Amino acid sequence: MEDERSGSHSTSSVPPDGQEAARAVLDKAAHENFPVAPFFLPRAWRADLMAIYGYARLVDDIGDGDLPPGGSDAELLGLDRDRADDPLAMLDAFEKDLRRVFGEPPATGSTGGVSPDPRPRHPLLRALRPTVRRHRLPPEPFLGLIEANRQDQRVRRYETYEDLLGYCELSANPVGRLVLGVTGTTSPERVRRSDAICTALQIVEHLQDVAEDLRRDRVYLPAEDMKSFGVTETDLAAPTAGAPVRALIAHEAARVETLLNEGTPLVGSVHGRLKWLLAGFVAGGRAALRAVAAAGYDVLPGPPRPTKLSLLREVGATLRREG
Repeated sequence: MEDERSGSHSTSSVPPDGQEAARAVLDKAAHENFPVAPFFLPRAWRADLMAIYGYARLVDDIGDGDLPPGGSDAELLGLDRDRADDPLAMLDAFEKDLRRVFGEPPATGSTGGVSPDPRPRHPLLRALRPTVRRHRLPPEPFLGLIEANRQDQRVRRYETYEDLLGYCELSANPVGRLVLGVTGTTSPERVRRSDAICTALQIVEHLQDVAEDLRRDRVYLPAEDMKSFGVTETDLAAPTAGAPVRALIAHEAARVETLLNEGTPLVGSVHGRLKWLLAGFVAGGRAALRAVAAAGYDVLPGPPRPTKLSLLREVGATLRREG
């Protein structure tokens, strides 16, 4: 969550054990394309949104192998520290700990009749439990994020755009549904619009991170599109993008724009400070697209990132359209 005076993230709801690991995860919120829990939201919402962000960010860090060295997260989850480099083992342990959030403690086993501690082991999951209970959030969105990261260990290329959309259904859309749950604004139409925005945010992030993803042996550009534009993985490994790669990125960016247009009416369907938050999500996607376009669709030298000023401009434009 954000401190109203300094804008820094607080981990006051995180137990003393694991505070450093939890703070390192939460501090990444400042580097996202969209505002996670801005200061103008009610304090309770900020706390809940940061709890959800901490969960989602940690799952991604496990799947991407981006955990801090030393194996402290593995130990928190009940694994030997030398298993911290095994994403599937870590995800399994994390899911086991998640189920404690929902009141599903692990099997008793041979504990001499003593019940195991029903509380989550990881501090970010302990911080998440009050949010889940307060809003009666279901486990499915949280499990979807874990499954998306399991999929990242098995699937490193996507043949079609539809295949990529199926991945985003697990990796991105659950977050928007949880935001609607926390703010009490869930409806079928809003879920549909939210899914479009979240998928757009996921895909534009993939466009920004083409080079980094390739270094992880992952390609999120649909193979059929690469073939259509005459782009090979060798082209993606170049220091700068040639004309075919730029054309491909422009094509995928246009798809993101379409998704954002489909999702933007979500902003006009709510009121008050929530409208500003959702406008920030849409604006984050649009500002990221503008940054990609400003780079001439050459994303290979490094991720084109929007400035704070461009984000604010896009927020204003979104609010004017949907006000």
